[in-house]
Amino acid sequence: MFVHGDNLKQKETHKDKYADQEAKSYLAEIRVQYDQWKTANETLKGPFSAISTDDTQIINQRISLFSNYKDFIDQQKYAEKFDSRSNLHSSVLEEFMFYLFRDLVYEFSEFAVLGKCHTFKDIFFNPTSYSEMVTKPYVKIEKKDHDFVIGVNLQATIQCEGSSEIEIHYWQIPVVVIECKTYLDKTMLEGASAAAEQLKHRSPNAIYIVVAEWLKLTEQVNLKKFKVDQIYVLRKQKNTDREYRYVETYKKNPIFEDVIQHLFETIRKHLTSDWESSLSHGIQKGYLL
Repeated sequence: MFVHGDNLKQKETHKDKYADQEAKSYLAEIRVQYDQWKTANETLKGPFSAISTDDTQIINQRISLFSNYKDFIDQQKYAEKFDSRSNLHSSVLEEFMFYLFRDLVYEFSEFAVLGKCHTFKDIFFNPTSYSEMVTKPYVKIEKKDHDFVIGVNLQATIQCEGSSEIEIHYWQIPVVVIECKTYLDKTMLEGASAAAEQLKHRSPNAIYIVVAEWLKLTEQVNLKKFKVDQIYVLRKQKNTDREYRYVETYKKNPIFEDVIQHLFETIRKHLTSDWESSLSHGIQKGYLL
């Protein structure tokens, strides 16, 4: 859930890395601001599944809190001390997604999947012999890491008929996947598209969305061929390499409220809509898709 907070704690408690005085000082500064950001988001309630006149104001408050904290942690001194491999900066967006959708999702169930997780991707059976297979399923579960997921936890009990041996498996089934990126380039989009296609083979009601701060695509990229459901660019801005973002002449766009509002409404509509798509239901209408 608190993926950015967990990342920060790992750095604070690491025995070897980030042990120098400068790193400790920077982490202490970030900790103060992070705790304030987290507390403010936990105090703020909503939006929920029912549309309210307060929704826009609540979402904009969350955006303001996110923007202020992101601007703070994106300072040059922190960016140079904690590089992109540390995931300190990139995990802020993932935790913001949790705050944005927390009250909506937990209204459905407190046991819902919400946040970074390893979701169900595929299942196969791999016994050592046929004589073993008739007594035990030997189920293997392939999983896929996602930045942010809204879904359900399932417990599956699998047993061969006539056998007393039981296998119990725990699956996380996604209905919404959000890939969070600092910037989105063609290679990343191709990877997201492949993941989206695989996801929908096993979970046809799921949607796959990419959310990035900046865009690193050219006009020569045909977006229609990719299998993702939507791409959001929060700053409505092309990507600039990190070192150029600290040049005095660089103008960094803010996080645009209308983009986040559209994202939230897209997810809320998906979670609260009817997914009925059976053949019998479709034939009554005369069209199936």
